Amino acid sequence: MIVNNELYGLGFTKPISLCIAVSIAAIPAVSNAKEMKASTSIAASTNQLNALIESALSQDSSRAQYTAQSLAMTESGAASATLMDPKLKVGFGGLPVDSFKFDEDPMTNISVGLMQQFERGSTLELNQRKASQQASGLSLQVSLREREVASQMTQLWLELGYLQYAESIIVENQRLMTEMEQFVTTNYSIGKSEAQDLLNTQLQVNKLEEKLQLNHQMQSRIVSQFSEWLGSNWLGSNRSLSASYSLSWPTLNTILSSHAGTAQYYNQLNQHPMAQMADSNISVNQIQVEVAEQAYTPQFGVEVMYAYRQANNMKGEPASDLVSAYLTMDIPLFTGNRQDKNLAAAQHQVGAAKYQKDTLLAQMNAQVNALMNDRINLQERIERYQERLLPQATARTQAVERGYQNSTAQFGDVITASSDELALQLEVARLTTDLNITNSKLAALLGGFEYTSPESPLTHSK
Repeated sequence: MIVNNELYGLGFTKPISLCIAVSIAAIPAVSNAKEMKASTSIAASTNQLNALIESALSQDSSRAQYTAQSLAMTESGAASATLMDPKLKVGFGGLPVDSFKFDEDPMTNISVGLMQQFERGSTLELNQRKASQQASGLSLQVSLREREVASQMTQLWLELGYLQYAESIIVENQRLMTEMEQFVTTNYSIGKSEAQDLLNTQLQVNKLEEKLQLNHQMQSRIVSQFSEWLGSNWLGSNRSLSASYSLSWPTLNTILSSHAGTAQYYNQLNQHPMAQMADSNISVNQIQVEVAEQAYTPQFGVEVMYAYRQANNMKGEPASDLVSAYLTMDIPLFTGNRQDKNLAAAQHQVGAAKYQKDTLLAQMNAQVNALMNDRINLQERIERYQERLLPQATARTQAVERGYQNSTAQFGDVITASSDELALQLEVARLTTDLNITNSKLAALLGGFEYTSPESPLTHSK
């Protein structure tokens, strides 16, 4: 809250003004008490948030979608590793056109045959491995979705906690300014204050009401955003949440401690779902190279036919039935424009997939280093506030209060000093919120969240 210099020298009587000064001086103590209470409930707030995240993940439809897609790819792989269905061949041959009788010419026969085509080399096995690897890549989408949901919900939780703390500061300022309005009104009625003093005080009260309304609006918006993951039923029964702008990060702190003094986080980033998906993509393309190499091996087919004859042979005896068997084989002799090109294309895809992963890791490592820079600076700024600015603001407030009691300072000076101290406390809360949001982003990259991942969701029954 900003208090104009026009509030200086409002002409309050000493006893009444002293009461207000004591009230103002008590606000930092109240704020400090609330801050201490918030710090002691960090673990409880973290557990509450983790419970919400786990509840959201257990009913997240996107996780169910990725799981279903992974199962579908697994089933497709099993289908692709199966030989083609055999072909049944039924017909007749050698039928005389002058009589169309089956027992007149010994060459006439009714035949039944089966044809079976075999894939080249190990193509079937490779296709199954490829589909299985693709299914593994899709299943990693579940882990990626979990980190995205956890990061988004954590950041909203921290913003909600900050807004709730800011609300308490606004309420305290509103209470103070309401009392000031009453005192200014009393002094104005006895001619000790000007009309502009009363109008300025009323304006400050109305501004605080507007800030409080905006704060409530932003809190309601954040709570409504939680319904994206927790559902509309949850929203109807959980309009009020007690959040915190600070959380505990034991797992993240352990990870960062193990990488102290280095700017390379590649070992940890390789465990990120996106990096693992890139590895899966490389494996898929490597298998595709092996599939392309199978095109240099011949493809075989087998055909067996049985021919039934009704006519007699030239000796007048029943003609013997016939059995035929064939082996077909295509030989890849001219490979320059087909097999060679397909193999070269598959090899280039492997190289492209590896470069893609290298680019991804470089981008993610740069993000981690940028976040680490923000984290260090935020910690230093918070330390400066706690060790220098806040103690100085408190000492200033106390000095102004003593000066006012000794008639060497104006009542407006007391208001300004107390308001500045409250503003600094709110700035510390903002920095703490930003620090925890930075931790949330780092946790999403390095795997530092504390929630327990629920079991993979089952697909809907058919």
